[in-house]
Order: sequence, then structure tokens, then C-alpha cells
Amino acid sequence: MLESYLTGLLVSGGIIIAIGAQNAYVLGLAVRREYHWWSAGLCMSTDLLLVTAGMFGVSGLLLAVPEALAIMRWLGVAFLAWLALQGMYRAATGRHGLERAEAERRGLVHVLLATLAVTVLNPQVYLDTLLLIPSVGAQQESAVAFVVGAGSASVAWFSLLAWGGALLSSWLSRPLAWRLIDGGIGVMMAVIALQLAGEGLGVYQ
Repeated sequence: MLESYLTGLLVSGGIIIAIGAQNAYVLGLAVRREYHWWSAGLCMSTDLLLVTAGMFGVSGLLLAVPEALAIMRWLGVAFLAWLALQGMYRAATGRHGLERAEAERRGLVHVLLATLAVTVLNPQVYLDTLLLIPSVGAQQESAVAFVVGAGSASVAWFSLLAWGGALLSSWLSRPLAWRLIDGGIGVMMAVIALQLAGEGLGVYQ
């Protein structure tokens, strides 16, 4: 059970750290101290709901169609490799640092609706929570422990964004910070992809 929990924590954590529209939006709110904890809480809840739905839905599918596991494994490997290449490319070429907006402060409802939009309108969210993470979780001894681990990663990450973004706003505005983050993301995604591929080829058996 502990191994399933740690696998969920590490796999979900490695994927969720990939800075996308959702994370960048929460980070921007934190830098401006603009309802950032509300936004982070909504992201945590949405992640947990989607991972739970994906995990148990995929588990049922795999029981009915065992071949789906192999297909999902290699789709996961391809997607992780793509994320790794993206992260390494951005680390090598650089990109603009997070811009601190000076726009007029918005209301809580506006912030929550915008957070929901960048979450549910992002196709990558569904690839992560309904395909990639469950493809790993379906191989674990305890599905519940894996989901709890994945949820813990979401809570920890978005809490870090909300708290750390406000605390380190001046540092996070520097392009070098994004290069370091992207480089770490690229390496982490590559390691997970190689592990999944090795298991599929029987390297670790």
C-alpha cells in the first residue's frame, strides 16, 4: 500500500509540475496575492475528481480488455517523452519570465471561473488525469492508495504555488528561473518514460 501511495505521489507530482496554463495562472494570482488560495483549492479539487474518475474507470476497462494496458502504457511513454522534449527545449532556448500583471483587481467569482476555464478547457489535463496517471495506477497493488498519493501531490504542489509564488514573486519574474524549472521537468519526464518503457519491455522483470 505504501508503495502504491508513493508511486501515485511521484508520478502525479512529476506530471503536475509541468508548467502549463493552469499552473501559470495560479502562480500569477499568487504573485499578485489575488485570491490565490481559492484558485489553488479549486485546482486541487478538480485534479482529485478527475484522477479518481480516470483511475477507477480505467481499472474497469482493463479488467474487460487486458490488451488496453499495453496500449495505454505506450501512449503514456510517448506523451511523457513529448513533455520531456518540450521541457528540455524550453530550458535550452529560454522563454519569457512570468509577467506580473498590473490589471485592476478582480472579484472572487471572476477568478474562480477563470481558474475553472484554464483547467477544464486544457486538453492536456484530460490526457494526464484520465489516461497517463491511471495507466500507471492500474498496475499498482492498491488503487485507493495510489489515488490518495496522486491527490497528495496535487495538494502539495498547488499549496506551494500559492504560498511560494507570493513569497518569491521577484525571483519568479526572472527568465532564468523558468529555464531551471523547465530543465528539471524535462529530466523528470524522461526518467518516468524510460521506467514505463522498461517495464513494458520486461527489463525490470
